[in-house]
Amino acid sequence: MSKKTVAILFGGRSPEYDVSLMSAYSIINAVNRDKYDILLLGITREGEWFRYSGSVDDIPNDMWHTDPSRLSSMIISPSKGGGLIELIDGRAEKIHADVVFPVLHGSYGEDGTVQGLCELAGIPVVGSGSAASALCMDKDRAHKLVSLAGIRVPKSICFEYAPSEEEILSTISQLGLPLFVKPVKAGSSFGVTRVDDSSQLMDAVKLALTYDDAVLFEENIDGFETGCSVIGNLELKTGRIDEIELAGGFFDYEEKYNLVTSKIHMPARIDEETEKKLQEAAKTIYTTLGCRGYARIDIFLDSKGEIVFNETNTIPGFTSKSRFPNMLKGVGIEYPELVDILIELAIEYLEK
Repeated sequence: MSKKTVAILFGGRSPEYDVSLMSAYSIINAVNRDKYDILLLGITREGEWFRYSGSVDDIPNDMWHTDPSRLSSMIISPSKGGGLIELIDGRAEKIHADVVFPVLHGSYGEDGTVQGLCELAGIPVVGSGSAASALCMDKDRAHKLVSLAGIRVPKSICFEYAPSEEEILSTISQLGLPLFVKPVKAGSSFGVTRVDDSSQLMDAVKLALTYDDAVLFEENIDGFETGCSVIGNLELKTGRIDEIELAGGFFDYEEKYNLVTSKIHMPARIDEETEKKLQEAAKTIYTTLGCRGYARIDIFLDSKGEIVFNETNTIPGFTSKSRFPNMLKGVGIEYPELVDILIELAIEYLEK
């Protein structure tokens, strides 16, 4: 059998650009070259698309886009089969791709935009489709849908516009302090503020609105956060549950990627029964939101041991040291095997 070609998308216009480069680097090095050829498609911070054929080692250090061999490319929607168009000496040439593996964290990649483009082009995409990706990125709508499935979510107030000072201050009487102010659609805790005093509210809202045009006020959950990796289309498999231990504050971007004062316990320091309940809740959330392929489900365990849904990451951090692959390593799935499984799930979904 001839090898299939996997187009790996990295970079992008999101604030999580640097994380994407690190995740893509790990995935590229883990792809089984006996089964797949790879096509590297990088997107600059400004949104330019290039096919990249230079050294893989120049991706994590962000030197890839300076390579003179790069070619301008785009995903197209041809009449038969999916592919790319790239410009070579002023003329357009089609390059075939069997599968697209988007490694684009946050906006313009994890939010359904790229997934929709691939669907139009008829190319299988690794991970969730456009509808589920967009829904999971929208914290407010995802919470509302998951609550209908019988899983508790934090109390919250959402404004689809810049709220007035009176509206902002009214959130305290409804949610209490501390509370969290978040962009409705953003990743890696960008634009998120923990508010302990009403004097912080106005600045917190201004920060959130630099990342999105809607803002979410959310109650604080006393307890701790856990994560669960889920893979599959119809038949689902979960990894071990992990646990975030915080020394203070919350799990912001700095803590997520540098662990300055926080710790990740894998497996989580919980009993077997609680772990199974969290895994089952993660599966319910995954199917409720229409996910496929893979996702990381983040869930709080409150001070009474009750499950509270936080958010779903349809393209979680994917370096070999990231939380998502390490939870699956806990059930015997090593990183290269995981990458292989996810590509196969994308092909399987389209064939069905």
